[in-house]
Amino acid sequence: MVKTISTISEFNEVIKTGNTVIDFYATWCGPCKMISPKFEAFAQKYTKATFIKVDVDEVPEVAEQASIRAMPTFHIYQNGEKIIEIVGADPSRLEAEIKKHAA
Repeated sequence: MVKTISTISEFNEVIKTGNTVIDFYATWCGPCKMISPKFEAFAQKYTKATFIKVDVDEVPEVAEQASIRAMPTFHIYQNGEKIIEIVGADPSRLEAEIKKHAA
């Protein structure tokens, strides 16, 4: 299941332990809408990681802290440390990185 983050403190709490895969998106972003079902499917397939979504317009302080410059952007964190950043809607690359770092 994918959890939507609504505050920076919630974001910081979620990423500090374990493997976290994050989808930084905007509701107006076409590619974000296109890859969203894939992200949901990955969350069901790779259950050892926590999957979260951050709407950059709703929680701009999280987007700023994470240095998000384009949507969609995906981050994978391990125990609070960012391991990888993927910019753009590339489901095959995203899945490969999830397998490598968070599965």
